[in-house]
Amino acid sequence: MPRDGRLLFATRSFRLFAYGFLSVILMIYLAQIGLSETQIGLLFTLTLIGDTIISLWVSTAADRVGRRRMLIFGSILMILAGVLFAATDNFVLLLVAATIGIISPSGYEVGPFLPIEQAALSHIVRNEQRTRIFSWYNLLGSFATALGALCGGGLTQALQDSGVKPLGSYRVIVIAYAVAGIILCFLFTRLSGTVEVSQPSPAHGPDQELKRLLGLHRSRRVVFKLSALFSLDAFAGGFVLQSIVAYWFHVRFNVQPALLGGIFFGANVLAGISALAAARIASRIGLVRTMVFTHIPSNILLILVPFMPTLPLAITMLLLRFSISQMDVPTRQSYIMAVVSPDERSAAAGLTGIARTTGSSLSPIITGPLLAQASLLNVPFFISGGLKIIYDLMLYRSFRALKPPEEKRRPGSDPRA
Repeated sequence: MPRDGRLLFATRSFRLFAYGFLSVILMIYLAQIGLSETQIGLLFTLTLIGDTIISLWVSTAADRVGRRRMLIFGSILMILAGVLFAATDNFVLLLVAATIGIISPSGYEVGPFLPIEQAALSHIVRNEQRTRIFSWYNLLGSFATALGALCGGGLTQALQDSGVKPLGSYRVIVIAYAVAGIILCFLFTRLSGTVEVSQPSPAHGPDQELKRLLGLHRSRRVVFKLSALFSLDAFAGGFVLQSIVAYWFHVRFNVQPALLGGIFFGANVLAGISALAAARIASRIGLVRTMVFTHIPSNILLILVPFMPTLPLAITMLLLRFSISQMDVPTRQSYIMAVVSPDERSAAAGLTGIARTTGSSLSPIITGPLLAQASLLNVPFFISGGLKIIYDLMLYRSFRALKPPEEKRRPGSDPRA
């Protein structure tokens, strides 16, 4: 792993720690400052819509303007969101902060960071290494999210035990999120020019115009089709954001912040391990099959969570779900990087990521009113799991024949596939 690769692993880990640190208490914090469930759902939706717009501009321009510059810009927007969320309880100002800044209600990636880092990593490693590198990249990210959730919940509980009022303890976490953005900005300044595109592929006519606007040329049909499918998957996932699931446990079983942190620490550790196992499975059955064949069982387990009558059983079902839920993530990322040209990678990762953010941004505004009704509290789990299974079936049907270069060269593979 070259120096820039190690640095990108560090930025990913530190960023996901900050996301997990905040996500466990974010919805509870917003409720404490006086927002209703419906307002919080709208706020989360605008957060994700704002991230979508920023990501579209930043990621599609990154290969031309500079990947390092755009990563630094993204970290500045992260600082902005943390400062404004900590400084005010005015709903209008929070909407502005949510739309312009970068903040993660789910504990997972938002903003332009992931697509640009994926493109940079693909630029400095071989095709045969790509899925394995992405698996470790996601493993460390999941562990960082897990540790962040544990530390966020634990620090909140420790502050409250020492006499700090709940609202004050939650605000400390939000301020720490802004500080994390400052540190992330510094780390991105240490990247070298190796991560940049050195020789763009030529494009002519309409391809040249599309490349100028969206950063795409030859791969646009594949990218647009993948984007549509990923949007459906993310729309389904938006019903069970980590902040929403934490809030569900808080309402359903009266779970306190320290235990919430422990639950999502375990969940994200298992998710990270599942991501690491994905590379080995993909080397045997292929990227697309790994995405689909591991995702369907995890969504069945998601549907079963609200059927559990006790807290231990609900936690067990959630942890089982996370133990296989992230195998599709590094394989999906690797697949996108494999089927597009090198100078389209930031744009392809950005557009598919934006499609996911767009899809997930629409769900919380529906979920908020559902959570406000005791009789509908469990419905988000059912909607999410059902839609995700539909996505899996559509993905397999559409892309089972389009193989990445490393699979075409395997002994016994059909080069025409």
